Amino acid sequence: MRYDVPVGDPRFGRLEACSCRAADIAAGARERLFELSRLDQLSHLTFENFEERGNKNAKFMTPQDVHGLQAAKEAAENFAHSPQGWLLLEGGYGCGKTHLAAAIANFAVSMGTPTLFITVPDLLDSLRFAFSDPETTFEARFEEVRSADLLVLDDFGTQNATGWAQEKLFQIMNYRYINDLPTVITTNLMLDEIESRIRSRLQDEEFVAHVRISAPDYRRPTETSNPGISMLSLPEIKGMTFKNFETREDEVGKEAVTTVITERQDRFGNKVKDKEIQRVTVSQADLKTLRTAVNAAVTFAEEPEGWMVLLGGSFCGKTHLAAAIGNYRIGLGGQAILVEVADLLDYLRQTFGPKSDVSFDRRFNEIKSTPMLILDNLKESGTSSVWAEDKLYQILNHRYYAHLPTVITSTLKPDSFAVNYPGLWNKILDATKSQVHVIDMPPYRRMGKGGKPVGHKKGK
Repeated sequence: MRYDVPVGDPRFGRLEACSCRAADIAAGARERLFELSRLDQLSHLTFENFEERGNKNAKFMTPQDVHGLQAAKEAAENFAHSPQGWLLLEGGYGCGKTHLAAAIANFAVSMGTPTLFITVPDLLDSLRFAFSDPETTFEARFEEVRSADLLVLDDFGTQNATGWAQEKLFQIMNYRYINDLPTVITTNLMLDEIESRIRSRLQDEEFVAHVRISAPDYRRPTETSNPGISMLSLPEIKGMTFKNFETREDEVGKEAVTTVITERQDRFGNKVKDKEIQRVTVSQADLKTLRTAVNAAVTFAEEPEGWMVLLGGSFCGKTHLAAAIGNYRIGLGGQAILVEVADLLDYLRQTFGPKSDVSFDRRFNEIKSTPMLILDNLKESGTSSVWAEDKLYQILNHRYYAHLPTVITSTLKPDSFAVNYPGLWNKILDATKSQVHVIDMPPYRRMGKGGKPVGHKKGK
């Protein structure tokens, strides 16, 4: 039948099925989309069997990871019961985003909603095959996809990004955006890695609910998630708290042995380091530097704002204090990363290896934007490549202007720090954003039988 409508109406001259066949046509559309989706293979993925606390065998789940999973499940359930706008689920491999997307699709199908659940590579293949499919046309298949009552696009960004593929994806996304059609997208990419036109629509905060999942891979529970380099999960570092930090009150007036490193130039102008063993007597003034650093670290852990820089000799206690800050924040359900600077730079380089399953941009972004970053053992400039030091500066520069809590420990003395990292030191000297504490104490020592020292007791 044709509707009796004036010229200009979208239905003018167009053949329409009569109302008596509407139910059959709707059922046929649902069946075609279901077959295209292959949802029968994912029918077991529901909200009821979603592990919102992650894999119970996971060794590196943080409270924030668990909270993120619970928030993602809640957002997915809300969307399934009231599908409006778009839902973007972002996260690494195996974090649960496909399970939630399939659960949304399965719920919609059970409610009789014509739903298409499909990975983006399969979607593009389906469109390509339609050119030679005797039972349909490309136009018909394309229309089914872009106008589905609910479209769930899984693994967005893994497709072959040919010009044709990008254009078809944009046409689908743009059509659904303009017509306010409910859409779910899962991706392991960051928004910056997505094609600019599509990214612009995904950044519409009033239309798109963006949920990030940081949980580790459910299928590999014993491996760390990104960023999985934090030493806070190591038994000894995990045990470093404010409660078991020794303030060394009983050492005042006692003699201690320490190694002093001095720097000079040889006759050719090269820098030469000399090590000298010195005997020092611990004074009240020395103890005060440690006490001041402890009090500042406790205050910072309770309300982390700006930067804290802890300077001092090896094993004077600064790593213990830095770890205590991180452990305290995690205990409150927050997130913190403690990493040696050298390990951090190696971690970034690994993304360029052939076996890496994560891009440098994603890993770099995770580090520079993590809620709390604790950089341990910043060494003098020149010990790493120019590239590495440049990336380190970019991370710290971002965190400085983004007002992200950051802790830095180093054995460099203030003057040496200023010479090695002048740009960074100028930021640290901004008392409105940073605080510097120099711990002037000899190394911790563990006393064995007979009162002989057997090694360092506390962190660096």
